[in-house]
This record gives sequence, structure tokens and C-alpha cells, in this order.
Amino acid sequence: MAKEFSKNFYKRKAWKKLRQQYFNSVNGLCERCLSKGLYVPGDEVHHKVTLTPGNINDPNITLNWDLLELLCFTCHQKETWGREESLRDGLMFNENGELVKEE
Repeated sequence: MAKEFSKNFYKRKAWKKLRQQYFNSVNGLCERCLSKGLYVPGDEVHHKVTLTPGNINDPNITLNWDLLELLCFTCHQKETWGREESLRDGLMFNENGELVKEE
């Protein structure tokens, strides 16, 4: 979920275009899972540098191809919410970062 200061950024045409190009460049697969030999669809083009009110208008950070990574929902939750522990089968993080049973 986008923070209030970044909502306008994610609506911009430049971000949407770059996001789609990046997504296509990695064939729509989660890069972290792929590095483990797993073929998992990616869901989120993730900024490796955390966006803040101080850098949200800096295209060297927000629109920098080298600072992007395509992640699946689970990997993005682990990255965003700092949950690095392994999940048991049947569990996942929801959009609020809460541990829930998979549907």
C-alpha cells in the first residue's frame, strides 16, 4: 500500500511506463524466487531504495532501472514488513503485513 506522500508518484505516466518495461524485461517472474530456481509470477516492481518524502521527486532514485526489482507478493511482504523468517505451508502475509492462512 502506497504511503500518502508517494501516491501521486505511482499515478504518473513515467512510473507506469517504466514499471511495465521492467516487468517485461524480467519476463514477469519474481527475481528472488527465480534466483532459487522457482518460477513464481511477480506482483510488485519494488524500489530497492526506500522511497521517502525527501527522495520521492528524485528520478535518479524513483525512476532508476538499477534500483528496481520484481517481487512476488510473499517476497514483497518479507521485504516491506521486515519479515525474513520462513513461512509454514498454508500461511502468507496479507496486504497489511498480517500473518494469515492462504486461501
